[in-house]
Amino acid sequence: MGRTENQKLKLLYLKELFERQSDEEHLLSMQDILDALAARGIRAERKSVYDDILCLQQFGMDIVTVKGRHGGYFLASRTFELPELKLLVDAVQSSKFLSERKSMQLIAKLETLASQYAAGSLRRQVTVAGRVKTMNESVYYSVDLLHEAIQKNSRITFRYFDYDLNGARRYRPGLYAASPYALCWQDENYYLAAYDSEAKVIKHYRVDKMGQVEVTVSPREGVKQFSQIDVTSYTNQTFGMFAGEESVVTMEFPKRLIGVVLDRFGREVDIRPMSDTIFRVRAKVAVSGQFFGWLAGIGPDARIAAPEAVQKRYVQWLSDILREQSGTAD
Repeated sequence: MGRTENQKLKLLYLKELFERQSDEEHLLSMQDILDALAARGIRAERKSVYDDILCLQQFGMDIVTVKGRHGGYFLASRTFELPELKLLVDAVQSSKFLSERKSMQLIAKLETLASQYAAGSLRRQVTVAGRVKTMNESVYYSVDLLHEAIQKNSRITFRYFDYDLNGARRYRPGLYAASPYALCWQDENYYLAAYDSEAKVIKHYRVDKMGQVEVTVSPREGVKQFSQIDVTSYTNQTFGMFAGEESVVTMEFPKRLIGVVLDRFGREVDIRPMSDTIFRVRAKVAVSGQFFGWLAGIGPDARIAAPEAVQKRYVQWLSDILREQSGTAD
């Protein structure tokens, strides 16, 4: 067999060929393989290619041989099957915390995990344009830095910003410092749960509004405070991460809304049937406008049964909104 400077790359080119240009509906004939190698500057004989395919099979590649006149070879299984890749593409394109540009970059990388023919079906289902996406391109890297800080048990510093009417960033005064403990996903946004040493409280920050994140050499504080809470339950009770006074609230719902309640409070929440059609749930929540808004969004079928103080605040909150809307209409 003739030798060329690319000969040592032959196995790698064969591996790439099977991964990108073969699947169950697109077989590679021996001639296809020889032609592809020749295009790479590699002269090969059939016998050597048979040996190479066997080597790749022994390596763990699921290369199937189809006998017959129209037979050939194809890669039968991959790390990610096509339905799994479609799920990942859906997750990427629907994530608000990823910018449109970063979403398309990630999807393009996911496409390389399928054959070029299957990648076409992934591309056809991409409809990122027009979806609500973050304007902060650096959020992708901020998440990585926050994971690093948590793993290293280190505090972080960062700037926090809001957007003005023109979509431009407006940084809040001063440099923020916090001890990060958990990244939470709620209401299609990433939040950082962190301990504020100065205020001595647990706070939440929208990751897509954090800029200039840096990992420091200082160790984290607030270990005791975080050890006393379940982060998942705490995330559910804060309702959009807006702060509010914590209170154990008893609520009533029709039984048809059990799924909505479990989605919000988790399966371990205290639920008690009151009748054939009504149940009560007791849960610790952060009493805030976000909580009241969630309850009001369900409609008149949801009501606060106790405590009376929270019940009155909810009624007042609804009355204030009605009054403001009535004033606007006038």
